[in-house]
Amino acid sequence: MLNPWRLSLLSRLDTLGTVRAVAKAANLSASSVSQQLAVLEAETRTQLLERTGRRVRLTPAGLMLARRARAILDHMETVEAELRSLGEAPAGLVRVGAFQSAIHTIAVPAVTRLARSHPQLDIELLELEPHASLPALRVGDVDVIITTTDFVEQPLGPDVDLVPLAADPIVLVIPPGHPAVGRGRADLAAYANEPWAFDVPGSYMANLATRLCREAGFEPRVVCRFSNYMMTLQHVEAGLAIALLPGLAVDKRYRVATRELATPVTRSITAAIRRGSAPRAAVDLVLEAIRSHPELPL
Repeated sequence: MLNPWRLSLLSRLDTLGTVRAVAKAANLSASSVSQQLAVLEAETRTQLLERTGRRVRLTPAGLMLARRARAILDHMETVEAELRSLGEAPAGLVRVGAFQSAIHTIAVPAVTRLARSHPQLDIELLELEPHASLPALRVGDVDVIITTTDFVEQPLGPDVDLVPLAADPIVLVIPPGHPAVGRGRADLAAYANEPWAFDVPGSYMANLATRLCREAGFEPRVVCRFSNYMMTLQHVEAGLAIALLPGLAVDKRYRVATRELATPVTRSITAAIRRGSAPRAAVDLVLEAIRSHPELPL
């Protein structure tokens, strides 16, 4: 009989590409992952992996089983949820992955409302940026993600169903005492000599901010990089830098000013679930709570 846990490891290998990446995602050692995959080969009496140099790749049989494994695991989760909720309102665990600024503006309010209306639901929130949330959705680590369709490094593709949520403008964030406070739209070229606060290299906002500055004709002088928008806002509030941030990320608790860009830029915020996964009332309920958020910038 196929072991669901080992099937999950095989599915992750198909999505993540390396045993090391699977081990990190599953909080295991690489040797443990390799051992479990070897056991799966013995259970199926089929060669699922082949070694190429220092790496392994899936054989055609391994690729077929990995792709089928996701559907098998989804169906098992659905059956378990149905058993728990027979004759009752939607119940069970729903895992939601969302990028940083969507956690406190979209996900937490939705979870708070559901906690009052459906206390039998168990919702787990994970902070996942777009480059991480899509792989997590594809391997089944989360059931719903809040992401952006603009993150070209991780195209959404035909394997996910999308629910458009909002259009979030990118804004220039400046200290409260900056000379540009109260002016109209911002031409980034006028800020070429300013110190900038950026997100970490390779992130969606770091790539976007770099591109916008270069399109304005200058290379930004980056004086700090933070993976947390709250730290960026603190830095700007203190007058140490300026920044480009999504509108949802600008927390009103910080004394900063914002300016719209002369050439408007928005990011499309989208919820997504795996296409083809068996329907679950609890997932649908969470998705609807996210979609019906009253303050989304449509």
